[in-house]
Amino acid sequence: MEDPVADLLHRCAARDRAAFSALYRETSAKLMGVLLRILGRRSEAEDALQEVYTRAWLRAGRYDAQKGRGMTWLIAIARNHAIDRLRARRPEAEEAGEDRLAQLADATPRAEARLVALGEVARMRDCFDQLEPDRAEAVRGAYLVGLSYAELAARHAVPLNTLRTWLRRSLLRLRECLDA
Repeated sequence: MEDPVADLLHRCAARDRAAFSALYRETSAKLMGVLLRILGRRSEAEDALQEVYTRAWLRAGRYDAQKGRGMTWLIAIARNHAIDRLRARRPEAEEAGEDRLAQLADATPRAEARLVALGEVARMRDCFDQLEPDRAEAVRGAYLVGLSYAELAARHAVPLNTLRTWLRRSLLRLRECLDA
């Protein structure tokens, strides 16, 4: 299966500036959508987008096409960076009564589902359906919403180490399912 974003990432790893420009043209609108949805502020999303591309340029050599599509890798960088920014501003947001993390608590990965094509979303949903509902919810909370382990342990009323075990085992099961 052809993945033009993966090809551009491999060229960026070789420090090809033209490939980086093409990567930006091809992916910036989608990544901006992810960042806007999570951060909710256009100016902050624009700043975050610059940082995401800086990280992509510096880490392009770490991209492994065997582990996923190029766009999926970029979305993960953007999502993780946006969640880090939310956590950094969290005390300010709670004072203002705008806890964006709570607003993001959505059981479905809609932004990623719209952006990631070629059946990956359907495969992921099928694999999530094989998990126990509370385990699937914990994985979504930790990796798609950005909740901390302590928040998830309290939400599921389990000890922190139990939650960590749930997440580790669930990720292993998801990996096995996706590799099958």
